[in-house]
Amino acid sequence: MMTVKSVLVDRARPVAEQPLDRAGVDRASIGGLVRAFYAKVRNDERLGPIFAREVTGDWEPHLEKMTDFWCSVILKAGDYHGRPVPAHLKLKDVTEADFEIWLALFRQTAAELFAPETAAVFVDRAERIATSLKLAMFFRLTPTAARQRPIAGFGET
Repeated sequence: MMTVKSVLVDRARPVAEQPLDRAGVDRASIGGLVRAFYAKVRNDERLGPIFAREVTGDWEPHLEKMTDFWCSVILKAGDYHGRPVPAHLKLKDVTEADFEIWLALFRQTAAELFAPETAAVFVDRAERIATSLKLAMFFRLTPTAARQRPIAGFGET
Protein backbone atom coordinates (compact mmCIF):
# COMPACT_ATOMS: atom_id res chain seq x y z
CA MET A 1 0.00 0.00 0.00
CA MET A 2 1.37 3.40 -1.00
CA THR A 3 1.06 6.16 1.50
CA VAL A 4 1.79 9.84 1.15
CA LYS A 5 4.86 9.29 3.32
CA SER A 6 6.23 6.45 1.14
CA VAL A 7 5.71 8.53 -2.01
CA LEU A 8 7.52 11.51 -0.46
CA VAL A 9 10.37 9.33 0.76
CA ASP A 10 10.75 7.79 -2.70
CA ARG A 11 10.83 11.26 -4.27
CA ALA A 12 13.43 12.51 -1.77
CA ARG A 13 15.73 9.52 -2.26
CA PRO A 14 18.31 10.24 -4.95
CA VAL A 15 18.34 7.86 -7.88
CA ALA A 16 21.55 5.85 -8.01
CA GLU A 17 23.66 6.58 -11.05
CA GLN A 18 23.67 3.75 -13.52
CA PRO A 19 26.72 2.59 -15.44
CA LEU A 20 27.02 4.34 -18.79
CA ASP A 21 26.18 1.60 -21.28
CA ARG A 22 27.14 3.05 -24.65
CA ALA A 23 29.07 1.55 -27.54
CA GLY A 24 32.70 2.54 -27.38
CA VAL A 25 32.69 3.41 -23.68
CA ASP A 26 34.95 0.92 -21.95
CA ARG A 27 38.20 0.82 -20.00
CA ALA A 28 40.26 1.33 -23.17
CA SER A 29 38.35 4.45 -24.27
CA ILE A 30 38.34 5.85 -20.73
CA GLY A 31 42.09 5.22 -20.53
CA GLY A 32 42.45 7.12 -23.80
CA LEU A 33 40.50 10.03 -22.35
CA VAL A 34 42.63 10.05 -19.20
CA ARG A 35 45.88 10.01 -21.19
CA ALA A 36 44.79 12.70 -23.67
CA PHE A 37 43.46 14.88 -20.84
CA TYR A 38 46.59 14.62 -18.72
CA ALA A 39 48.76 15.37 -21.77
CA LYS A 40 46.86 18.69 -21.99
CA VAL A 41 47.18 19.23 -18.23
CA ARG A 42 50.92 18.63 -18.33
CA ASN A 43 51.28 21.22 -21.12
CA ASP A 44 49.11 23.83 -19.40
CA GLU A 45 51.15 26.76 -18.08
CA ARG A 46 49.22 26.90 -14.79
CA LEU A 47 48.32 23.25 -14.09
CA GLY A 48 51.44 21.64 -15.57
CA PRO A 49 53.81 22.79 -12.81
CA ILE A 50 51.34 21.81 -10.05
CA PHE A 51 51.07 18.27 -11.41
CA ALA A 52 54.82 18.07 -12.08
CA ARG A 53 55.47 18.72 -8.37
CA GLU A 54 53.03 16.01 -7.33
CA VAL A 55 53.60 13.34 -9.96
CA THR A 56 57.33 12.89 -10.27
CA GLY A 57 59.01 10.37 -12.52
CA ASP A 58 56.82 7.76 -14.19
CA TRP A 59 53.29 9.02 -14.86
CA GLU A 60 51.90 5.58 -15.69
CA PRO A 61 50.86 4.67 -12.10
CA HIS A 62 48.94 7.96 -11.83
CA LEU A 63 47.31 7.48 -15.22
CA GLU A 64 46.25 3.95 -14.27
CA LYS A 65 44.84 5.19 -10.96
CA MET A 66 42.88 7.90 -12.79
CA THR A 67 41.65 5.33 -15.31
CA ASP A 68 40.43 3.20 -12.38
CA PHE A 69 38.76 6.30 -10.93
CA TRP A 70 36.95 7.22 -14.14
CA CYS A 71 35.95 3.59 -14.78
CA SER A 72 34.37 3.62 -11.32
CA VAL A 73 32.63 6.93 -12.03
CA ILE A 74 31.39 6.07 -15.52
CA LEU A 75 31.10 2.28 -15.60
CA LYS A 76 30.55 1.75 -11.87
CA ALA A 77 33.40 -0.76 -12.10
CA GLY A 78 34.52 -0.41 -8.48
CA ASP A 79 38.19 -0.45 -9.50
CA TYR A 80 39.15 2.73 -7.66
CA HIS A 81 39.91 2.50 -3.97
CA GLY A 82 41.61 5.83 -3.37
CA ARG A 83 40.55 8.86 -1.37
CA PRO A 84 40.44 11.89 -3.67
CA VAL A 85 39.58 14.53 -1.07
CA PRO A 86 42.64 13.99 1.18
CA ALA A 87 44.84 13.77 -1.92
CA HIS A 88 43.61 17.18 -3.06
CA LEU A 89 43.58 18.82 0.39
CA LYS A 90 47.37 18.63 0.53
CA LEU A 91 47.69 20.75 -2.63
CA LYS A 92 48.21 24.16 -1.04
CA ASP A 93 48.92 26.06 -4.27
CA VAL A 94 45.69 25.04 -6.02
CA THR A 95 43.05 27.76 -6.32
CA GLU A 96 39.36 27.62 -7.16
CA ALA A 97 40.19 29.14 -10.57
CA ASP A 98 42.41 26.15 -11.32
CA PHE A 99 39.31 23.96 -11.35
CA GLU A 100 37.91 26.01 -14.23
CA ILE A 101 41.08 25.38 -16.22
CA TRP A 102 40.88 21.66 -15.35
CA LEU A 103 37.22 21.53 -16.42
CA ALA A 104 37.86 23.40 -19.68
CA LEU A 105 40.61 20.93 -20.61
CA PHE A 106 38.41 18.00 -19.60
CA ARG A 107 35.44 19.30 -21.62
CA GLN A 108 37.67 19.80 -24.66
CA THR A 109 39.16 16.31 -24.38
CA ALA A 110 35.80 14.58 -23.85
CA ALA A 111 34.35 16.43 -26.87
CA GLU A 112 37.29 15.36 -29.03
CA LEU A 113 36.97 11.67 -28.12
CA PHE A 114 33.27 10.94 -27.65
CA ALA A 115 29.93 11.64 -29.28
CA PRO A 116 28.28 14.76 -27.82
CA GLU A 117 25.75 12.90 -25.66
CA THR A 118 28.46 10.62 -24.23
CA ALA A 119 30.87 13.52 -23.67
CA ALA A 120 28.06 15.31 -21.82
CA VAL A 121 27.85 12.47 -19.28
CA PHE A 122 31.60 12.62 -18.64
CA VAL A 123 31.47 16.42 -18.31
CA ASP A 124 28.45 16.34 -15.98
CA ARG A 125 30.23 13.94 -13.64
CA ALA A 126 33.48 15.93 -13.87
CA GLU A 127 31.62 19.12 -12.94
CA ARG A 128 30.04 17.42 -9.92
CA ILE A 129 33.41 16.04 -8.84
CA ALA A 130 35.01 19.48 -9.21
CA THR A 131 32.23 21.06 -7.15
CA SER A 132 32.69 18.46 -4.43
CA LEU A 133 36.45 18.94 -4.33
CA LYS A 134 36.13 22.73 -4.32
CA LEU A 135 33.73 22.53 -1.38
CA ALA A 136 36.14 20.25 0.49
CA MET A 137 39.14 22.44 -0.26
CA PHE A 138 37.82 25.98 -0.03
CA PHE A 139 34.47 26.20 1.76
CA ARG A 140 34.73 27.38 5.34
CA LEU A 141 31.93 28.59 7.52
CA THR A 142 32.59 32.01 8.97
CA PRO A 143 31.93 32.39 12.70
CA THR A 144 28.83 34.46 11.86
CA ALA A 145 27.43 31.86 9.46
CA ALA A 146 28.24 29.04 11.85
CA ARG A 147 26.03 30.47 14.60
CA GLN A 148 22.59 29.02 14.61
CA ARG A 149 19.93 31.55 13.98
CA PRO A 150 16.40 30.94 15.17
CA ILE A 151 13.86 30.15 12.50
CA ALA A 152 10.98 32.63 12.52
CA GLY A 153 8.40 31.45 15.02
CA PHE A 154 10.70 28.82 16.57
CA GLY A 155 12.94 29.43 19.54
CA GLU A 156 12.33 33.16 19.61
CA THR A 157 11.48 34.76 22.92
